[in-house]
Amino acid sequence: MVLLSYVALIIALIPLMNILIETTIRGVSAINLSFFTEQIPPLGQAGGGVGPAIQGTLIVVGLASLVGVPVGVFSGIFLAEFRNTKLTYVSRYLNDVLSGIPSIVIGIFSWIIIVTIIGWSVIAGAFALAIMMIPIVTRTTEEAILLVPITIKEAALALGIPRWKTTLTIVLRNAKKGMITGILLSMARVTGETAPLLLTILGSRFWFGGFTEPSAALSLTIFNFSQSPYSTVDWPRAWGAALVLILMILGINVMVRYYTREKYG
Repeated sequence: MVLLSYVALIIALIPLMNILIETTIRGVSAINLSFFTEQIPPLGQAGGGVGPAIQGTLIVVGLASLVGVPVGVFSGIFLAEFRNTKLTYVSRYLNDVLSGIPSIVIGIFSWIIIVTIIGWSVIAGAFALAIMMIPIVTRTTEEAILLVPITIKEAALALGIPRWKTTLTIVLRNAKKGMITGILLSMARVTGETAPLLLTILGSRFWFGGFTEPSAALSLTIFNFSQSPYSTVDWPRAWGAALVLILMILGINVMVRYYTREKYG
């Protein structure tokens, strides 16, 4: 059984290592300082970089986090603290359904709600990504709170501390590692999304021009360069942008490991 476990582990790692190695080999040649700082060039034109795409990705994901994280956290608190109400059962079921909805459907929904009113914009893209973040943050927050020993909560209540204050100052403090994990994983999840952004922020070659304007993003830049007929010029850029995106997501996962590590004295 130990041997079979190792074999299963190796089989699971083969696709991951293949992606990392292939992307690194093909994309590292395109990486230099100007690749991070210069504007996205037209298809087939030499020079340029993916600076606006990196900027756009950070802005869209950051704005989505400002919306999705608070909603997800407070939803998770509600599900954990009021577990035996009918509203809780319905909310948990709808949250699970939301987590399984394809991203393209969320993109279409955001297009109908926002794009048809104010046009292609960063706001529309952030709205779509926030919807995708909410179920992940909600579920991890709920599970993190449930892992806090009930005796800690009972001790606080026995001392006369109000229930709301017990939850905010004691329970959440003990559940913060799990909550941070959920928040960072939700950010990593939406950073590489392409389908919702195709329908919301449209894409751009230029630097950030406002929250109500179209914007660039790494995933869209990778898609556009990979579809280019100029394979010798644009395909290496696509690999380079993919490598940058992988490094960003890898960085977020390293942060998850850092904040959830156990300290031994």
